[in-house]
Amino acid sequence: MTVLPRITAGQRRARLIHRQLLAPEGRVRTPEAVAEALVGLHATDPATVFLATAARMHRPTVATIERALYADDATVGADGTPPLERIRCMRRTMFVLPAYLAPAVRSATVRDIRRHRADTLARLRDAVGWDERRYAAAEQATLAALVARGAATAAQLAADIPALREQIVTSPGKPYESRQRVSSSVLGVLAAEGRIRRARPAGSWTSAQFRWAPARPLPQIPVGAAKTTLARHYLKAFGPITVDDLKWWTGWGLTDARKALAAAGAQAVDLDDHGTGYLLPEDLDTPTAPEPAAALLPGLDPTPMGWRHRDWYLDPDHTKALFDRNGNIGPTVWWNGRIVGAWAQHPEGHLNHRLLTDPGREAHAAIRNEIDRLTAFLDGTRVTPCYRTPLERHLAAI
Repeated sequence: MTVLPRITAGQRRARLIHRQLLAPEGRVRTPEAVAEALVGLHATDPATVFLATAARMHRPTVATIERALYADDATVGADGTPPLERIRCMRRTMFVLPAYLAPAVRSATVRDIRRHRADTLARLRDAVGWDERRYAAAEQATLAALVARGAATAAQLAADIPALREQIVTSPGKPYESRQRVSSSVLGVLAAEGRIRRARPAGSWTSAQFRWAPARPLPQIPVGAAKTTLARHYLKAFGPITVDDLKWWTGWGLTDARKALAAAGAQAVDLDDHGTGYLLPEDLDTPTAPEPAAALLPGLDPTPMGWRHRDWYLDPDHTKALFDRNGNIGPTVWWNGRIVGAWAQHPEGHLNHRLLTDPGREAHAAIRNEIDRLTAFLDGTRVTPCYRTPLERHLAAI
């Protein structure tokens, strides 16, 4: 019987601190380095990208992060694109990724694009009587308008193209029934197909109202090779992981997850109560214990959302306070690789926090330093998470 190398929960937390850049000595200088270390940054909530990056940089500024995201200057590549790419990928979620990794991630995770287009056309046929010709004409007009403008909001495109101003009813008869312009459906398909991309927001860095711009076509990577590439990057950032972690994080089926781990050359290890885990063979040695590390991470940060099974860094009794009903995590306070509390911003601007366990005097001082550091980065900006959690709501109100 083969005896697998054993990795304890404490060793996993040491790796988490090191790989996820949560210790002061592990911080990096650029947003690109943060995105590469974490594979990608959750971007459903625009503020998450900035706050997650700032937590892991030596001297973060909004301007530095914006340059990496939107590249108005010499940071653009030879093809005129920024070093970070914003695409919908894992679990149909918006991520910000290193541009070089985007083609593989897209090929590895995006599926059913034809079905998305067919479903959208069927919905518009039922709602506003569109046929394929009408849809194609609106789509081509949208692309032409974006080329002419360079970038535009959905409202600006609707002003240019009357067809996009038509309205449909979504979720008819439901308590959350609403009306929306056809533009959201047309833009959604074009974005899913990688033909347009989100550009600079219409407002500040916390705004969810984005401009749209033409996108460079991403190279097509063979699916098998793309999944192997993504599995290796995930193992490097989050290993050791279980098959279930990889399956959940990517949105793959169990067979695909197992095949990708095998193709990536993953090393099996014993994770005690969590059974068999996997990491890259070159990562078998546990990193040197880092200095005591405190961090304030935003809602939907990639670290707490990086594993399906979390009880080695999160007390299960704290889940209800920190997550919403759909499994989205709110802002969290970390100490030495564990979630120990939550934080929120009051409408007047100051940060409140609550510890769910007492991590000791050293932790209290380090957490206070992180509160001061985040306050300086915010510089008066107000941030409200897109997904409100019970404890975040409470802290924002006191």
